[in-house]
Formats: sequence, structure tokens, C-alpha cells
Amino acid sequence: MNHKKIELNSSSTSFLVPYLLDKTAPFVLIIPGGGYNHYGSKEQESVALKFNEAGFSCGILYYSLSPFKFPAPLLDLARAMLYIRKMEKVWKIKNSKIIVCGFSAGGHLASLLGSYWNSSLLKYFLPGEYPENPLLLKPECLCLCYPVITAEKDFCHEGSISALTENLTDSDKKIILSLCAAGNVRDVVSTEKLVSKDFPPVFLWHTLEDSAVPAENTLFLAQALRKSGVNFEYHLFSTGSHGLSLAEGTPAGNWTNLFFEWYKTLFTS
Repeated sequence: MNHKKIELNSSSTSFLVPYLLDKTAPFVLIIPGGGYNHYGSKEQESVALKFNEAGFSCGILYYSLSPFKFPAPLLDLARAMLYIRKMEKVWKIKNSKIIVCGFSAGGHLASLLGSYWNSSLLKYFLPGEYPENPLLLKPECLCLCYPVITAEKDFCHEGSISALTENLTDSDKKIILSLCAAGNVRDVVSTEKLVSKDFPPVFLWHTLEDSAVPAENTLFLAQALRKSGVNFEYHLFSTGSHGLSLAEGTPAGNWTNLFFEWYKTLFTS
């Protein structure tokens, strides 16, 4: 195991903590939630160890939090992807497969990478870092756990969306809207409006009882994925509160096994 803290950028607070197996294995990049103002404590090491037990090497991304604004956390994730790609041989990553697993706001961040990996936005904000081959930024698949998806007022997690988008300067808004060809900043971070055929395959799960991030978030995303012909599997459990993490002892507690089975099917078909 290697738990050394790896700083990703001198101008950012982001860092990566690897949990590596001493063998060739696929890699899962874990992104904890926390509304973009803290990190969910249950969505860090316990998740990494669960994936380790199942034969995956892991890393936990600690991305920029408020008062950093969009697209700062997305740039952190892009830099993490590029660093992991650079370390593929050293870290013994099997077949260059990198999975991004995000929880709540971390799921939102993962979904944004699914949308923006090959975008003018990242090219503009990562001068000198954006790769010649943008596929280096594209995860092999996403695992989204009760993710924030939409910025629509009636269904969003307002704390996450506000932390990410409020207090952007007029200059920043103008640049972002120009790069994204969008009418307002909330559309720029509403993933269900950003899905295309180039979105990575997705495993996602949620609970109907989630009162913090309504189930409409994943329902909207599932509809968008289906419309664009993207491979996905969706589980909506009838009971369970927000922030379940591994969800042990609840009806959703089998989500990791469901993901492992879906992953096997995805890459052996």
C-alpha cells in the first residue's frame, strides 16, 4: 500500500492519496462528496479498502473546495487523471483502465468529467497541460453513488450548485458561457444537459428516500444516457437516506457487488 499524499498543482489545494495493490489491477479514482465545502468522511478510506479487497487499486481525490469555484474542482480531477495515466506502469494499472467513482457532490464532479473530457473548456483552462490525445482524460467508466446531477431549482442540491457557481466574476462567467455555448452558468453544471454519445459508460445508484439529493437527479441522468445511447446500469432503492457510502446493513448494501458484476460484463463482452 502507498498512502503518500501527492499534490497535483501548486496553485490548488488538491491532492491525491493512492491505495495500491502489489499486483496488476484496474484503478478506481474515488471522489468523496460533501457539497463542495467539505469531504464526506464515510466516502474515503473505507471505500478504497472495499475496492482493494475486490482487486482494484485506488486513489482518493481531495479536490478544491469553496471558496474555489467552477471549474477549479474539474481541473483538479483532470490533473489527477493525467497523473494516474503517467503512473500506469509504476502503479501496475491493468489495461490502462481507470474508473472514476464519485459520491454526492463527488459524483457530480465525476459526471462533469464525463461531459467535458474533450472540451474547449478544459483546453482553455489547462494551457500547456491538456493532452494531445484527450482520451487520456476519459474514464473507462463512471460509478456514481447518489450523485448531484442537475442544477434545476426544483430538484437540485442547492448547496452544492451554489458553492460551485456563486460569486463567479462577470469576466469568468463570460468566458465559461462562451466556451460552453450556454445561456447561464447553471446549465454549464447540469450534467443531464451535457450528455452525448461520447459520455463514458455509467453505473449509478440512488434511493427514493434521499431528501438531500432527490432521486430525480439520477432519473434525469438515466433518461439522458438512454437518449444518447450510452451504456449504463441504474439501481433505485426504495429506502435509505443520503450519504450511505457502502450502505452496509441497508437494502442498498449490495451496490458494490452489483457494480463489480456490471464492470465484468462491460469489459468482457
